[in-house]
Amino acid sequence: MKLVFEDRTAPERSRPLRALAAGSVGNFIEWYEFGVYGYFATVVAERFFTPAGGSAAEGLVRTYASFGLAFFFRPLGAALFGRLADRLGRRPVLILVVTLMTGATALIGLLPTYAQAGVVAPWLLTFLRAVQGLSAGGEFGGAVAILTEFAPPGRRGLYGAWQSFTVALGLLGGAGVAAGLASALTEGQLHSWGWRLPFLLALPLGALALWLRVGLDETPEFREPDVRAARVSVGAIASAVGRVMGWSAAGYTFLVVLPSYLQTALHTGFRTALLATVVANLGFAAAILPAGRLSDRIGRRPVMLTGAGLVVVLALPLLGLLQDGGASAGVKGAALFGAGAVVGLMAGPGPALLAEMFPARARCTGLGLAYALSNAVFSGCAGLIITEAVKRTGNLDVPGYYAAAACAVSVVALVRSRETKAG
Repeated sequence: MKLVFEDRTAPERSRPLRALAAGSVGNFIEWYEFGVYGYFATVVAERFFTPAGGSAAEGLVRTYASFGLAFFFRPLGAALFGRLADRLGRRPVLILVVTLMTGATALIGLLPTYAQAGVVAPWLLTFLRAVQGLSAGGEFGGAVAILTEFAPPGRRGLYGAWQSFTVALGLLGGAGVAAGLASALTEGQLHSWGWRLPFLLALPLGALALWLRVGLDETPEFREPDVRAARVSVGAIASAVGRVMGWSAAGYTFLVVLPSYLQTALHTGFRTALLATVVANLGFAAAILPAGRLSDRIGRRPVMLTGAGLVVVLALPLLGLLQDGGASAGVKGAALFGAGAVVGLMAGPGPALLAEMFPARARCTGLGLAYALSNAVFSGCAGLIITEAVKRTGNLDVPGYYAAAACAVSVVALVRSRETKAG
């Protein structure tokens, strides 16, 4: 009788890698779309929120109001889908949310404009943004749970950092597509139909995400037989929001809102503004994975404290440099790259820090709600607050004050908190 032993080594080794891909691809789609919406904010304002005779500034404010509204559906999505993921498993919920996200994004590319459908057009756009907000709220908690729960011992910070890294890739992808279209098309073509193409690209990306997630196993921690249901306290959520609000505010200020700020406040051209954003996002991407890995060695708090503290100190000087007509393009580019890298210091350890604050059967709900609330208030409202404040006061330093104030609160929250358990 011959004994046959099944070799499960290869599949076991491949599980973390597939989890990286499956957990990350949804984040890429989510932030690709949010980046595209931010980068094309002035075009969207013209096509959907500026009736004949309306001012460009008022249209941009309405565009950012729609932008912010989607973020306020994130906490609802985090609570709904997070609870399902903590009860039924990460895999089925991640399949559902990426389907919703992909469908809503692609439909934006097919919507009639204000000139074609009147007041119905902005309402349809806002509805699809709300669906995106719901799905994005469920995406983060499930994706971070997948990444950190499949992570090998001592590498949770690095694996969690892939969530933030694919955020950077999504924003860069959106910026690259926008810059490519701005170069390949005339301004008339871009405003007429070219803006639709980036949203329609979500369809093949969503198909890839579904393929990866359908073949994914459930996480080891969720399958533990002795893991019982747990509750999420308001205090734990508030503590988590305090630690990551600087990441949310500074990230959206420097990485998404920047193009519209440069165009409306500093009268920079569309292509130049997009190039500046690409440079900032390159700095962001370059810092994330090293920051996550460093947090596995020295802890999450020191790395995130460094990033938040640097924003407090450097936000206003950065804005002053961008406003300085005598500064060279190289100097401004280096400053933008550095600004992105500083945000990366917070974004790298952030997912692991949030995951380690909550038990396995409350993890998707807890970290998803904390992240969604932080983003709803401090990211989703960033464009609206900054644009309206600059318009009313004429103070071009508003973005710097906004990012620095939020990071100052995070510094206090991180100093007063305990280090999360690395692993």
